[in-house]
Amino acid sequence: MLELIQAEVKVGEGLVKDRFTGISESKRQITLIQHEHLMAMASLLHQDEISANILRRNLVVKGINLLALKGQTFCINDVVLQTTGLCHPCSKMETTLGPGGYNAMRGHGGITAKVLSPGFIKIGDTVKLSQKKAQSH
Repeated sequence: MLELIQAEVKVGEGLVKDRFTGISESKRQITLIQHEHLMAMASLLHQDEISANILRRNLVVKGINLLALKGQTFCINDVVLQTTGLCHPCSKMETTLGPGGYNAMRGHGGITAKVLSPGFIKIGDTVKLSQKKAQSH
């Protein structure tokens, strides 16, 4: 996993150079997790902190309840995204985070989204609701 200051986002692809780039029908073109949930997971696992890099999510956001974006279209800079679902943890979290890792992530795994409009996102950009209507899926 690479931590970038800026990334290009393309319709039907997600983040340029991501391992899943180009899987156009994927509902997981972009994955997002809440920074605040990293602290909650660390607490549940009796750890000082958990690095977002090991959770394999594309974006870490702070100060917004990602679950409130269910069924919504939202923007980060010029990039327009549509929430497609929850990003549930996988069994690999037991190895990645240690015993109890999977259960610590349950309800804290973030959301998945598809790209509706391309552009660039960078650290510090704001997440806000879009004026575009969400498409049913």
